[in-house]
Amino acid sequence: MPPLADGDFMQVALAQARAAAALAEVPVGAVVVRNGQVIATGANAPIGAHDPSAHAEIVALRAAAQLLGNYRLNDCELFVTLEPCAMCAGAILQARLKRVVFGAHDPKAGAAGSVLDLFANRQLNHQTQVQGGLLQDECAVLLQDFFLRRREQTYENASPLREDALRTPGGRFAALADYPWVAHYVSDLPSLEGLRLHYLDEGPRDAQQCYLCLHDATAWSYVFREQIATWLAAGHRVVAADLIGFGMSDKPKKDGWHDVDRHCRVLSELAQRIGLQRCVLLQQNSQELLGPVLAASDALRYIGIQTAGISVDSGADAYTAPFPDRGHQAGPRAFTRMALHKTRDIESGSP
Repeated sequence: MPPLADGDFMQVALAQARAAAALAEVPVGAVVVRNGQVIATGANAPIGAHDPSAHAEIVALRAAAQLLGNYRLNDCELFVTLEPCAMCAGAILQARLKRVVFGAHDPKAGAAGSVLDLFANRQLNHQTQVQGGLLQDECAVLLQDFFLRRREQTYENASPLREDALRTPGGRFAALADYPWVAHYVSDLPSLEGLRLHYLDEGPRDAQQCYLCLHDATAWSYVFREQIATWLAAGHRVVAADLIGFGMSDKPKKDGWHDVDRHCRVLSELAQRIGLQRCVLLQQNSQELLGPVLAASDALRYIGIQTAGISVDSGADAYTAPFPDRGHQAGPRAFTRMALHKTRDIESGSP
């Protein structure tokens, strides 16, 4: 059997981090390696242990020291999914570890170069080699997903659901690919009447170009993921809202809640709240209901309409995720009828 590589040891640490997340701890994991063998593991546990020092690194170091019968771990290496903080860096140096390898950088508390670098201080009587960034993306995504879920739970607890509406469980969206952006929610716009609206708001607020994305009855903000990534790379600001009844927004149970004017009022109030100026409306297809009404309502704020022409497989998991049952589907039903009426009016020549 070939010897294990650094990436293999970091995978063991990632398994410890996932175990911590399952216990509602910040997902950080660590392993101590000696002579190419894992001798101790540690998962973040300050909450469950009621111990501010119970970081993954400390837990792993304690276990290794007990196993070896020595608080000096001179011939050992530590692999940890997050850059050590000052406390853990101090413990690593006290243990005389020969090397530490970490995954994600910690811009708020990292003591291996992000905030300060204790390992670079040559006045200390021991130097530990440091390597950062191993499996960085995998380690960082685990942390990002954890804090995103925690923010969503906090918001849900502070934003009660109306009795005449439904809210899609967050787990329905957990496995979506290429949708890494931070979720924003608002429920205090007058036209929302207490319902919770989900939207994305990415890119610089002072960008020269701004887009407001409008999905149709077959989709939600997920449909614009490729355009969002492209525009962000170009330095633009992009806002993509899930209309009420769609995506991660609340879903009234009655079809009758939905009409074009009400949805346009919601979007106008959102645009004013977040300071959209001279914004291009990007509609999913040429039969979009809301784009022309919004553009006509505020010519200073909305300077044009573009059509993306994006078709979707309505049976794909990403597009069925927001609608666990028929009760959640009032929005798509209502929009489909409104689009049909619009098509008939166009064909008949009605205004």
